[in-house]
Amino acid sequence: MASRKIVSQVLLVLAALAAGGAGTYFWMTKGSSFLQFTKTAKEVAGRGAAKGERKILFYRNPMNPTVTSPVPAKDEMGMDYVPVYEDEVGAGGSTVAGYSTIKVGAESLRLAGVQTAPAVREKISRSVRAVGNVVPDETRIRRVQTKIEGWIEKLHVSFTGQLVTKGQPLLDIYSPELVASQREYLLAIEMRERMKENPYLEEKEMAEQLVQSSRRRLELFDVPQSFIAELENTRKPRRTVTLNAPVSGYVTAKDVFEGTRIMPGMELFTVTDLSRIWIEADLYEYEAQKVRLGQEAVLTPAYDPRLRLKGRVSYVYPTLSPESRTLKVRFEFPNPGLRLKPQMYADVFLELETATGVVIPDSALIETGLRQIVFVDLGGGSLEPREVNVGVRGDGKAQILSGVKEGERVAVRANFLLDSESRLRAALTAMTGGGTSPAPQPQGQPSSQGRPQSQEPAPSQGGHAGHGGAR
Repeated sequence: MASRKIVSQVLLVLAALAAGGAGTYFWMTKGSSFLQFTKTAKEVAGRGAAKGERKILFYRNPMNPTVTSPVPAKDEMGMDYVPVYEDEVGAGGSTVAGYSTIKVGAESLRLAGVQTAPAVREKISRSVRAVGNVVPDETRIRRVQTKIEGWIEKLHVSFTGQLVTKGQPLLDIYSPELVASQREYLLAIEMRERMKENPYLEEKEMAEQLVQSSRRRLELFDVPQSFIAELENTRKPRRTVTLNAPVSGYVTAKDVFEGTRIMPGMELFTVTDLSRIWIEADLYEYEAQKVRLGQEAVLTPAYDPRLRLKGRVSYVYPTLSPESRTLKVRFEFPNPGLRLKPQMYADVFLELETATGVVIPDSALIETGLRQIVFVDLGGGSLEPREVNVGVRGDGKAQILSGVKEGERVAVRANFLLDSESRLRAALTAMTGGGTSPAPQPQGQPSSQGRPQSQEPAPSQGGHAGHGGAR
């Protein structure tokens, strides 16, 4: 019983291997061209001769098209050679160097997955999306400094990041110099009032000039007008003076504490107004050259793609980054509700250019380096390669300046299969001198199972036949 089970298992394994080998052979014998389907070379040759249909010029190696044979043959792997028809190489010329018109029939194109779309006349726009970084508007940053020497008696803002409004107290400063200036101003006021009864006009003018000079000194110390008005009413000098916020915004820097001694020019606070912000984004060279100052842009923050804010281009930086080959562009946007914070990321959408003309899907273009190729559907299963000039590209479409007319249909799927097939046919046409068959094998060569000849020029000898027959 055990031996029977072993024999049965061995037979099953052999049957599976045989089925797999047959499937592999069947798949590989379909040929290397995507338009060659289930017909073998012998079947096609016999069927074509019987019906008097397409004329076979020669047969080529499915893995190496430069190796050909005038009769049906097999390669070293046992794969049938692929027949090359007269209409494939003799009538497939095109205006594009290195390409040939494809003529295979509508059904073959359908099975290969080729789809076409019409060229239409419409408006097309080219937009660019750039990832930007939120930065504060430098023109809205205020640094609170002092012009007097003294000490901080009290802080009204206790931490960095606190939101303040314009005119809100920031800190109280005690300065002996400022107290002396207040007393000097009050004495000048008293002197002026005494001079009212003085009959000498010059002395009155001197008293008035002294008042104005003392007041001007307080103003140069950045003492608020409200403080001076209070001093004139009370006629009593105050020990401290209060510094108020110059703008509404966030305290983004705080460098002092209560009791800190301050000196003239020392920065105490930095208050940043975020009601309007900047977005700095990097654009490539070919994109930045289309950007104009004042151009409208749309911002979408990363945290809420539904939010859209409109702004404008405010500045294009004059230098290019040598590492990324990009140019920095600055945008200015409003910040309602102060929702955009510095260092946040946001997407900026900018419309660079618009045009109206013949438009095709962008997927129809085959980029070959210095030129762009499309395949135009001529009907009846024929596709013609054409070189085109492309204008504006955007939203998955491309404007065609020349090469395709309105209403013509172009291939938009399986383009790379068409590209390889067209190049292959052009190469075969060049090899056969525009459609003539290759040289027959010399006498003594096997007709079907032997080694076919490579399509290389042979030395001219007496009695040797060429592609067109005996010379």
